Amino acid sequence: MGRSTVVTARSVDERPVSEGGGGARIGPHTEGGGFIERHGLWDEAQYTAAAQLRRVVDEQGIELIRLSFCDQHGVLRGKTLTRDAVWAALRNGCTAPSTLLLKDTSGATVYPVFTADTAAGVAAGAGDMVLVPDPATFRVLPWAPRTGWLLCDIHLPDGAAAPLSTRAACRRALDRLDQRGYALTVGVELEFHVFRLVHDGREPSRPGAPGEPARTAPLTRGAQLLHEEGLDSVDAVVQLLYDGLTALDLPLRSLELEFGANQLELTLAPCPGLSAADAVVLCRSAVRQLCRRAGLHATFMSRPRGADAASAGWHLHQSLATTSDGENAFTPEDPGAVLSPTGLRYLAGLLRHAAAAAVFTTPTVNGYKRYRPFSLAPDRIVWGVDNKGAMVRVVGGPGDPATRLENRSGEPAANPYLYIASQAVCGLGGIDAALDPGPPTSTPYAASAPRLPSNLIAALDALERDPLFASAFGREFVDWLVRLKRAEAERYLTEVSEWEQREYFGLF
Repeated sequence: MGRSTVVTARSVDERPVSEGGGGARIGPHTEGGGFIERHGLWDEAQYTAAAQLRRVVDEQGIELIRLSFCDQHGVLRGKTLTRDAVWAALRNGCTAPSTLLLKDTSGATVYPVFTADTAAGVAAGAGDMVLVPDPATFRVLPWAPRTGWLLCDIHLPDGAAAPLSTRAACRRALDRLDQRGYALTVGVELEFHVFRLVHDGREPSRPGAPGEPARTAPLTRGAQLLHEEGLDSVDAVVQLLYDGLTALDLPLRSLELEFGANQLELTLAPCPGLSAADAVVLCRSAVRQLCRRAGLHATFMSRPRGADAASAGWHLHQSLATTSDGENAFTPEDPGAVLSPTGLRYLAGLLRHAAAAAVFTTPTVNGYKRYRPFSLAPDRIVWGVDNKGAMVRVVGGPGDPATRLENRSGEPAANPYLYIASQAVCGLGGIDAALDPGPPTSTPYAASAPRLPSNLIAALDALERDPLFASAFGREFVDWLVRLKRAEAERYLTEVSEWEQREYFGLF
C-alpha cells in the first residue's frame, strides 16, 4: 500500500481524542476547526491524505490504529485507538504524558517532574503533550489483524511544536540546507542480529524495568560473509521480513547475510532525508515485531553478547542535490577529483565535528564497543576513497551521479532523526566555514588522526564543548539530551558487571 493511501472524514470532536466524541468534519476549511486546523499543523497534501484514509479503513476493515511518535531514543511510543476514536485524533490530536520526553533508556524519569526543574516545553506536574498524526505516513500493518499505523509529530497544548521533538529537529536541520539551495539524499545500510528466542526474560521475581534480557539460541554460525547457503538456511526469516517490509511500502533493496553469527543486513533505497528517517523508525519496529511473532528475537543493539566476531553498524550514505536543478552537488567535474568543492567542505564538516556528533550517531554505552581496529568499523576520525576502514568512505567520482559519502561510525540503535540531522548540521557547518578535509588515508587504522570517543561519557563531553549543535538545535535541546544520556551512562558505571565479578571476586 502506498504511504499516501489514507481516508475521508467523519464526525469528530473539536477536543483531543482522550476527551470524547461528536463534532464537525475533517477538512481544511471547517468553521470552528479543531486543534490541527486552528494551529495550521497540516499542509494541503496532508489534508488530501486524510481525505483518503477513511476509504482504506472501510475497504480493509481496519478497527484499530496505532498512533506512534519517535522518542528521544529512537523508540516508537503511543496509543492504539479504535476506529471510531481515530477521527477525533485526525482533527484534534491525541494526548500523551509529556514525561515520555524525560526518560532514559530504562524508562526512569530523569527530571523531577513535580518541581519547576524540568526540560524545555515540558510543564511541571507531568502534563500532557499532543500527538498530531501525519496522515501521509498511514500504513496497514500486515502482521497485526485489522490494524493501521500513523506516525505522529508532538506538539504543546498551545499548538507549538514540542521543542524536544527529534523529528522536528531533523526537519529544521533539513530546512536550513534547503535555504542554502540543497536537499539531502540518504541511503541506509542497517545491520542487526536475529536469534532464536528461548525465553523472553520475564520472571515473577524480577518484574521491574528493564528486567532480565531474553534468553536466546544461535540462528546462524557466522564467519561466511554473503554465503548463499547460509542465507538459504534462514530463508524463512528472509521471506518473513521481505513480505512484512514490502507490504509496508518501505523502500527495501536487499537482505544480506553478514559476517557475524546471527547477523543480517538490510538496505533501503536512497530517498529524501526525512523520509529516510521515517522509514528506519518503522523498519526497525517492524523487524522486531515480525520476528517476535515468529519466535525469534531481533535486536539493533550494536554488540550483543555472542557477537564477538562482528558488531552491527548503521552505514549512512549521503549526498546533496542542488534544489535548482536536482544535480548531485558532490559529483566532481575535474578529472582525478573524488569530490566537488562542495562535497569536500561537507566532508570536512563531518570530520571536524565527529566527536561531538558521536552522541547522535552512537548514543548507547554499548555502541562504543564497536570502535575497534581492523574490524570494518572505524576507530579514528579519517576519510578514505572507497576504504571501508575509514570513518567516512567516499564513493564515486567525475561523471558519477551517485557520488556520495558513507559515514560508517553510526550504530543501528541511533535515533534516525538525530543521526540524519547531525549529518546535515555538520556538513552545512563545513560548507559555511569552507573547511578542508585534508588528504584521504589508505591506512585508516594506523593514521595519525584524532580517535573517535572511546565511550559515551567522552562523547557527551565533546558535545558540550562543541558550539555547533547548540547553535543548530538550541542549547536547551542539547542540555536535555546530555542530561538523559549522562543518567544512562552513570547507571552503567554503578552496575557491577560480570567482568568485575570474574576479575576480582576470586583474586582478592
